[in-house]
Amino acid sequence: MAQTRLQLLGPVQLFHGDEPVPIGGPGVRGLLALLALRPGKVVGLDEIIDALWGHDPPATARTIVHGNVSHLRRILRDLDGPRILTTPPGYRLDVEPDLIDVHRARSLLDRASLATPEAAAALLAEALALWQGPALGGVPDSLRAPELEDLRLAVHGARVDADLELGRHAELIVELSPIVRADPLAERTAGQLMRALYHAGRRGDALELYRTVSRATLRTLGVEPGAELRWLHERVLNDDLPARDVVAPAAGAEPAKAISQLPAAVPNLAGRAEELAWLDGLVTRAEAGQTTIAVVTGTAGVGKSSLVVWWAHRAAPRFPDGVLFASLRGFDPHHPPLEPAELLTQFLLGLGVETAKVPELLHERVALYRSLIAGRRMLVLLDDARTAEQVRPLLPPSARTMTVVTSRSRLDGLAVSNAAKQRVLGTLAPDDAVALIEELAGPASLNHALARLCGYLPLALRIAGARLSASAQRTAEELVDELGNERTRLAGLQVDGADDSVRAAFDVSFRGLPGEVAETFLQLGAVPGVMVGPHVMAAVAQITVTEARRRLRTLAAHNLIAETERDVFVPHDLVWLYLRELAEQELGDKERDEALGWTVRYYQAVADRARRRLGRIADPLDFSHVLADDAMPPLPGFAEAHDWFAAEWPNLLAVLDAAYAARRHDDVWRLARLAHTYRVACPLLDEWTRMADLGVTAAEAAGDVAGQCWLRLARCEIALTFELPGAGLADAERAAELSAASADERLRTSVDLHLGRALSRLGEHERAIERLAEAIANAPDVTLRGQALSSCAQAEKRAGRLSDAIAHQRAGLRIDRELGDDVQAVVSLDKLAELSLRAGDLEAAERYVWEAIDLAISREFVAREGTLRLTLGRVLRAKGDIDGAREQLALSVRIYERVHPKLVGEVRTELADLQ
Repeated sequence: MAQTRLQLLGPVQLFHGDEPVPIGGPGVRGLLALLALRPGKVVGLDEIIDALWGHDPPATARTIVHGNVSHLRRILRDLDGPRILTTPPGYRLDVEPDLIDVHRARSLLDRASLATPEAAAALLAEALALWQGPALGGVPDSLRAPELEDLRLAVHGARVDADLELGRHAELIVELSPIVRADPLAERTAGQLMRALYHAGRRGDALELYRTVSRATLRTLGVEPGAELRWLHERVLNDDLPARDVVAPAAGAEPAKAISQLPAAVPNLAGRAEELAWLDGLVTRAEAGQTTIAVVTGTAGVGKSSLVVWWAHRAAPRFPDGVLFASLRGFDPHHPPLEPAELLTQFLLGLGVETAKVPELLHERVALYRSLIAGRRMLVLLDDARTAEQVRPLLPPSARTMTVVTSRSRLDGLAVSNAAKQRVLGTLAPDDAVALIEELAGPASLNHALARLCGYLPLALRIAGARLSASAQRTAEELVDELGNERTRLAGLQVDGADDSVRAAFDVSFRGLPGEVAETFLQLGAVPGVMVGPHVMAAVAQITVTEARRRLRTLAAHNLIAETERDVFVPHDLVWLYLRELAEQELGDKERDEALGWTVRYYQAVADRARRRLGRIADPLDFSHVLADDAMPPLPGFAEAHDWFAAEWPNLLAVLDAAYAARRHDDVWRLARLAHTYRVACPLLDEWTRMADLGVTAAEAAGDVAGQCWLRLARCEIALTFELPGAGLADAERAAELSAASADERLRTSVDLHLGRALSRLGEHERAIERLAEAIANAPDVTLRGQALSSCAQAEKRAGRLSDAIAHQRAGLRIDRELGDDVQAVVSLDKLAELSLRAGDLEAAERYVWEAIDLAISREFVAREGTLRLTLGRVLRAKGDIDGAREQLALSVRIYERVHPKLVGEVRTELADLQ
């Protein structure tokens, strides 16, 4: 079966087997490239817009992106290949990385680093052949990926190194000479050409090449060539360049034997293949003469030290002059961080300096340390650093020495001042996490559940494995039960000794935070949800959004939370539990209640703003006065409001549960009603039913009659949408009883509207039409009148009054368009298509349904698109286009399988009838 693959190294192109698949213009190509550069990762919508339009996006940028995503989805769906998934706050390409040429090239480069020269040369030649021209061809000019050129240079340089080892000097001279002539500042390539010339017997040409490069660097940069090229020049001058280069000690230094200060490594390292390949790739840079500093950072207990030490034992042979290691004690709970002076003394003694000859002044120790390791090929590991200032004096000057630093904090200062490469270490993949438990405790059927409860955090996994292995009486079932209770999970993740626990590891990080940031961290523990952003934290902490963003990013820099997308901060599961415990211990009841109150008010205010962008509002709830405009995220249109609801939905549910548990009944029913509008775009039966049930119960507990009515109408709407037994009639009738004495015309009209719809669904058409006619006549505004017209049309359709139904539905559609209500317009168009089909006007039916599908795709009404495809299939079947009908019904089945699994059987039956 032909595979679908993606080309980014050249014109951006989609292939099915060897056949190119047309995908569209620069915007579509750019979108596909952005997703393919990070397969399996979420690319935020804002990030996509920035990349495709820079700082001047059009007002319709979000709509264009939504439309292009839908376009690509249709293409990929037809190929049965990769899938684009909506994953708030953006999109994710679900594809095997090896089907994308960029990631295939990286994989070949990684494999070549461990292969023999013959195998490496072949692998790297295969990788270079993936470039079919300048990378990312045919995308908008604003989209840049300079790392692709870095990758090409790395692949080419490694392939030339392999060819040098194989003695292919004559071929390399022909290949490299024009490259160096075009860019004499490319010192690595110049050095490779010097070696090829020298080993081909052209020593004079190698020396002349050095003079050419030296003149170019002096003229352009005002400096001599780098240390690596100068050393190579000296070897060629002395006619003693070996076939495999070695680096001599610095001039005047005594020959030194290899130093090895590495501590013991864990017996086996679970997972971490990508991180190991990254470190191996950096060694290649160091071997090529580039200054290389790597920073491995991550939350407490994620396994930074284990990874680096294990890798260093494996990589040590590539550093013939030895390995220096020091624990900087940056986050040691019992000792202050080591000063650079102490660390330099440790290194100098390891380098053979007598104790009496260690200089007393710091700058003299730095100078001696640097002079001793200059010119050597060494590895320096600096474990558990606290700040960049603690590290800088320990950085070696040699371009062929590699430094690896681990820290709980992101040492951004090293990236700025020393061009350090950073890698944030995440938790383990599920299978790797299970392997870590099994290493300690052996196989067991519950190890997957145990790994999940440990949050795939290596420290927690090792503790769980150790607890199982330490007691023959303890069973995995008992430990799973203990960790399954959130109140006891952190207590269960410790062994003898207070320091050997997940809680203690997090506590050290927390106690080292600046004062106001620590305060925000505490308040975060009182905020329900699975993620936070600066706007909600600003409301809770009563600070500006800018200050809240700064504090959250400081927490991210300390790896206590992660900024997964712009302004989306997510703590690890175990950090959340630690936060909850911390807030209970260190915040009073009043402070926790105030934090929850501000969280609820924030979500009420923003949900109210968002729902008004989604469609017409019937109820009188208005929270526009709760927060200032600049304290809420800007939601200028439908797309932004839809995205906000999609991203915040888990938080909304969590806030509802927390408010209900705190007996804030008025808050609960109001927030449930405010969020109800989102069901139009995201009809999730179980979640909507739970929310509506919670809202009704809360309104009854609060004794709020209007609240009970509005939430019962919401529950009726759910029953009608999902065609549940009873069609919500009981809720509509109870709302009618409760609202009989109400002076609220909007409420009474809404009750008539829902009651009429429920009666119609149950076959009582005349009663339904009578009720809906009253709603049309008495509607206090055009919004409710439009809804009543559409509902009446459906009742008339069921009663067989097609001409009246079409007239009423067209009148409803006019109101939808007048109000700019795309949500209701899609529904009205679908209903008009169905009515026209029944009336035998097939051309009108097809015209209406295609207009609705285009609108649904642009607005990402996925569930509604499934219904529309079903309608279109029926229209095409009536027109005799059986193939077209099959195609549309098959698309409807795929959509229903995701959003309406309980209703998919009906569509499958229709599809089977067409086979």
